[in-house]
Amino acid sequence: MTFSRSRAGWAIHLLLRLVVGGVFVYSAWTKLREPWSLFAISIDAYHVLPQWGVMAVARTLPWAELALGLLLIVGLWRRVSTLAASALLALFFGLMVRASVHGEAIDCGCFGPGEAISPWTLLRDGSLLAGSVFLAVKSFWRKKPMSPRAGGSESLIEAHVGDGRNLTA
Repeated sequence: MTFSRSRAGWAIHLLLRLVVGGVFVYSAWTKLREPWSLFAISIDAYHVLPQWGVMAVARTLPWAELALGLLLIVGLWRRVSTLAASALLALFFGLMVRASVHGEAIDCGCFGPGEAISPWTLLRDGSLLAGSVFLAVKSFWRKKPMSPRAGGSESLIEAHVGDGRNLTA
């Protein structure tokens, strides 16, 4: 029973990581295939950055999203990548909610130009944020270490280092 629960949890974790990573890769691809100035227009519509900041974000964010998405898909640096994804999604979601509450009819900029902020985009980004936060929290959970008799990590360390006695004597 625990094996199937553990296996199902692993599968859900993997699927969620692939989905969130895939969304980041797709988002980057849609922005990189268009001139960066179109993405800059979407960023500028939020009115939170000075002009030089808009230009810097428009040129670098798609590359950061691509790298982050690939890290999530491959499963490297899970703690860093899931925390970074959660932070970015929280920022994006917060800005979208702010624009929606203020009644601003602007493009969300999620997948390039042309997608207005709507209840659908808020639901989608909120769901991605929830999934990413789950992955981040899960990446920091530690399993209880196995006992040395059961062949856990401690016995591997002992086998490599020794039992602590001075071997030079």
